[in-house]
Amino acid sequence: MPRPIDPVEHAHLRDATGFSPPVHRYAPDPALADLVRRHWVPVWSLPDGTRSVQRVLQYPVCLIVVADTYARLIGVDTGLSTKELTGSGWAVGTMLQPAAGSLLLGGPVSAITDGSTDLAALTAVDGPALSAAVRAAMGAEMGAAPEDPARHRAALAHVERALAALLPVDAEGLLVNAVVEYVEGDPEVLRVAQICAKFGIADRTLQRLVVRRTGLTPKWLVQRRRLQDAAGLLRDGADLARVAADLGYADQAHFTRDFRTVTGLTPGRYAAEPPPR
Repeated sequence: MPRPIDPVEHAHLRDATGFSPPVHRYAPDPALADLVRRHWVPVWSLPDGTRSVQRVLQYPVCLIVVADTYARLIGVDTGLSTKELTGSGWAVGTMLQPAAGSLLLGGPVSAITDGSTDLAALTAVDGPALSAAVRAAMGAEMGAAPEDPARHRAALAHVERALAALLPVDAEGLLVNAVVEYVEGDPEVLRVAQICAKFGIADRTLQRLVVRRTGLTPKWLVQRRRLQDAAGLLRDGADLARVAADLGYADQAHFTRDFRTVTGLTPGRYAAEPPPR
């Protein structure tokens, strides 16, 4: 049964006013640890005429998202991922492990990098049945309260049962999970050569593995972790020069260029935005 969790989400940049809708987060069944990182269920209700553009520096993993109007497997956005919210709504989301995307697609994840595919197009799971079950559990046709944790757990149980059919994860999938975990978990990893040395594999072998299973490059993995760390430090009020130095940038200008290229904001402008509310 999925249990509530509250991880620090440096990847979630919120909107420009500091707003983020309530997000209920849940840990997966431990048996699915090789396939699922966590689940989340945002629920929102905005006044008429109000819009909120949520911004995310995505992790190097695919997402399953089922809402009342769509159900998709979403690839990684290599830039800044945005989602406009209006009116009232909800979504049931599952953040997968790096290994899972290609198992669901039956091929390289690069096919949906900066894109997505409808769950109904997948053959590894019964997308239409899963979508219908999740919506029924959330009470979509009855106008039930989507913030009810019991409904969240019922909906996520359907997702987990569908994903269990992908077990056990193959050896290559376990390796890419370990590579990504290493890059994300060790701030001292600043170069691709360090990854190769850690896992005893050649640069070209690593490149092929990461592109095939995540749709990204090893260099991208390192840069994205650094920028996610930067977002958290800037939100906490850290000095810009210190952030650049702590993240291993040669100079502040290089860090500013990377941050602005990916987010569309300078670090200073991002740090000056209103705090979360």
